[in-house]
Amino acid sequence: MTDFEERVVAHLPGLRRFARSLCRDALEAEDLVQDCVARAFAARRSFRGDNLKAWLATIMVNHFRGNLRRARSRPVMLPIDDWQARLADGGQGDPVAQNRLSTAIDQLGPDQRVVLMLVVVEGYRYEEVAQILSVPVGTVMSRLSRARRLLAEILRGDNIVEFRSRR
Repeated sequence: MTDFEERVVAHLPGLRRFARSLCRDALEAEDLVQDCVARAFAARRSFRGDNLKAWLATIMVNHFRGNLRRARSRPVMLPIDDWQARLADGGQGDPVAQNRLSTAIDQLGPDQRVVLMLVVVEGYRYEEVAQILSVPVGTVMSRLSRARRLLAEILRGDNIVEFRSRR
């Protein structure tokens, strides 16, 4: 395996998480990862050596958008049961809290969800996300702000418990 191929393979876990957040379907996500890697290998000469992770994410987003345009007649987003797999590879935690977070994230719009996943889970900087999504940095910041605010509202609403006194 060449150095370039080894570097791409090292990014596969992050690409899988990101693909799941885009597709919301495990099988479609795997297809997206495979297509992304195949395109990256085919276009390796166009990589300038700046940021391989961001370059791969850009390929993935562009391919995903192309798939959406070609598939307008079928549903775009499908539900998936395991958001915790997208948030952390095999991470342990409170299953009830993970389920609540999973449900809350599913309520976000696709633009907000993608920005949230890229910044919070994958650790991209705002400028990198803007480049990957081909939007201004301000748009990334506002989408992330809205996503965080909406998540907080949803999760706060789920914490309401009514206690009745025994009088």
